[in-house]
Amino acid sequence: MSVTTNVCSLSSEGSLVDTVDLELDRLISKRASQDRRPDPDEIDAGYMESVRAYTARRREEMRAAWCEYHQGQAARHRAVLEALIARHEEQAKKYRDQTEGDV
Repeated sequence: MSVTTNVCSLSSEGSLVDTVDLELDRLISKRASQDRRPDPDEIDAGYMESVRAYTARRREEMRAAWCEYHQGQAARHRAVLEALIARHEEQAKKYRDQTEGDV
């Protein structure tokens, strides 16, 4: 059976808090210094140019896709609406040409 000792019981509460504070300060400082370092991939001009080229290509693909979608949607609406208009014109002609006795 292993015996473990509780660090808290061996040291006074004040020194434990100081130890934890120092460790937290060290971790925060280490993390802050890492955050300021630039990403090596972003420093490379070739990488940045490839990102710009990809973004431009993707933007152009999306623009073309949206253009095609809206053109197709307009054609579909036009076909449906022209058929609907023709149907209403037929009905109007039918009622216009009717006499009172035909009802």
